[in-house]
Amino acid sequence: MILLVTIITGVGNMNMIVVMLYGCDFHHSVFINQVLILPLNIIMATIQMTTQDFKDKVFNYEKEADWKYQGTLPAIIDFYADWCGPCKMVAPILEELSKDYEGKIIVYKVDTDAEQELSAVFGIQSIPTLLFIGADGEPMMQPGALPKHVLKQVIEEKMISKVKNEDVL
Repeated sequence: MILLVTIITGVGNMNMIVVMLYGCDFHHSVFINQVLILPLNIIMATIQMTTQDFKDKVFNYEKEADWKYQGTLPAIIDFYADWCGPCKMVAPILEELSKDYEGKIIVYKVDTDAEQELSAVFGIQSIPTLLFIGADGEPMMQPGALPKHVLKQVIEEKMISKVKNEDVL
């Protein structure tokens, strides 16, 4: 008999997943066969973002007056909350799209309950709210749970199509 136990925990500012495989011998003694400790972002394609991460990787609104995207790839930033039903519907779609467009876009997630300062800066009043940052670095905000086909259309037409066109030139 094998039992799998999975624990998700925070280590510093990095979320980790601990997987423990338990086995039973003929005398019903329990022993641990293997313990794996992995960064959660290996398993999840989206990246959890704090206010400080946003300032470091996207835009430092404390130092800059005008918007200037600091990233190298187009990005989607999902402002969500764990208790939000529509957010829970969008989350697996964003995970899937993050994997489908790996190397072309980055998908970040901002927990609005934990990151209230960042939510206030962007005036987030309904969740989910998505911040799209295209290849040109220009931001577009869209509140609401968008269906997968609409998200794919935005990614293809507004975010990465400009990257493709620039590669041709």
